[in-house]
Amino acid sequence: MGEATFTFQVDETLKNEFSQVAQDRDRDGAQLLRDFMQAYVRQQRDETEHDAWFRRQVQIGLDSANSGRVIPAEDVEARFAAKRAATRQRLDSKK
Repeated sequence: MGEATFTFQVDETLKNEFSQVAQDRDRDGAQLLRDFMQAYVRQQRDETEHDAWFRRQVQIGLDSANSGRVIPAEDVEARFAAKRAATRQRLDSKK
């Protein structure tokens, strides 16, 4: 992969402080900027992938509900009431 130059303007004080911090960590500013850029690209890619996954999950749920495949609220409440009771019982037995 070829390299390209990335030029931008920044406040002189910020540039000096950034250069000093980089030097304190035995890095140069260009290395740190590359690291920051790679991390930012990775973060954006991960967020985009998560958003797409989440939208697919929501659509699956909507499609399921629209086709009548639902669990009645009373059944859900009963199931989780039983789970809460079991958890309370375990916690009480540890006292």
